[in-house]
Amino acid sequence: MSFKKFEPNDIILNTMRTHPQSEFFIFDSVIYYNSEKHISGAFTSSVKNVPSGFISLYEYNIDKLSGSNNFIYPWIYKDSARASLRASVSTGGGTEAVTGKFGDKLIGSYPLSSSIMREYMVTAGERRTDTQTGSSPTDVIGSWLSAPTYPHYFALKNALDFYGARSKHYKITGSAVGTSYDWIKDQQTINLISIPEIFYGSEIKPGSVSLKWYFTGSLIGELQDTKRNGELIQINTSSNPALPDNSGSVAGVVMYQEGFVLLTGSWALNTEEIGIIKGDTSGYNPKWIYFGAGAQDNVLQPLTVPASFNSASFELSFKGTTETQVMTMFAHAKKGEINYSNNPTFLEFGQDELKLTSSLVYEENSDRVIKNTVSSSHTDYSGSFKRQVYVSRVGIYDDNKNLIGIATLANPVRKQEDQDLTFKIRLDI
Repeated sequence: MSFKKFEPNDIILNTMRTHPQSEFFIFDSVIYYNSEKHISGAFTSSVKNVPSGFISLYEYNIDKLSGSNNFIYPWIYKDSARASLRASVSTGGGTEAVTGKFGDKLIGSYPLSSSIMREYMVTAGERRTDTQTGSSPTDVIGSWLSAPTYPHYFALKNALDFYGARSKHYKITGSAVGTSYDWIKDQQTINLISIPEIFYGSEIKPGSVSLKWYFTGSLIGELQDTKRNGELIQINTSSNPALPDNSGSVAGVVMYQEGFVLLTGSWALNTEEIGIIKGDTSGYNPKWIYFGAGAQDNVLQPLTVPASFNSASFELSFKGTTETQVMTMFAHAKKGEINYSNNPTFLEFGQDELKLTSSLVYEENSDRVIKNTVSSSHTDYSGSFKRQVYVSRVGIYDDNKNLIGIATLANPVRKQEDQDLTFKIRLDI
């Protein structure tokens, strides 16, 4: 069954908003995403060819190895459009620098992957000091502060101050207390966790963020944005009487639109000491500034205090926000219309299709009868004949009568000649 055209009132455009859940679990420098199980293939130990906790963008090179089972890869030819790929250049005789010449083949690589990343900033506002020397290295003419040590923090400073209207904890500089301030983020240790946009869509849903700190499998601390204003508030009370009660304290903020979590909470969550800083063999109490250690930050068990780093595990969960444009169409089958089918079973079996055919005449049989499909309560007996069809598909045509789509029904719908039917079709665009 096909409908050639929809009237303007039969088409509705609206937006469908969803909030998909994402959960990351970090243990022993390995990230696990949404409890996804490891799937090995025939050619590689990972079917998607990406590490645990990562998603494969486009899911290219599934279950493939390089070599005889070569990866596919993107490529373009260098021309005046200045398009390029962050990869290498193939010149026929090998692979060389990325720049290349006009006409060279620029090649990239697949698979592309994405996951969360942690950056531990000891003094967030620190800058590198450059010096100018004279004739000898000890002859220092002058020195100055140059590039920031942590450029990602500097890139977020304006946005943090902008969100200060939402909560004071976003601000780079806190309220003045005498000759000092509540805090100066430039001088703080900040734990920055970056969440790629592909995991949350247009924004992280306010009120859905949760961070959990586990020690030897037991929960010792949890943060939630219970106020929906970006403040990450500790919601649990320490079970250790030797530690102060920090429930209700703000340990950081979340930037919903940008996908960043900044943690500054530096109070101890328990009295144990573990090695959790890259290259540092000293032990430290679990704190929020150490949350997520091992998430692409090169914190590994061999680089910390032996047999202590893997006592820690972390969980980050949130809901994203995705908006999908939805087109709703209504196709009407009115009385007396849509009463013929091209299905061969529509006509009585065994009838002659042609009445007359020759070198001069081709005439179809106009006396063929329709198969009576009306059911009866009696066995082997049909009810009185009624014209009816079973609708199994709805065709969508444009103004030029070009078929642009087909909607297939899960089960055919019977339409009798004296019935009006309307089919509702929804299309995500």
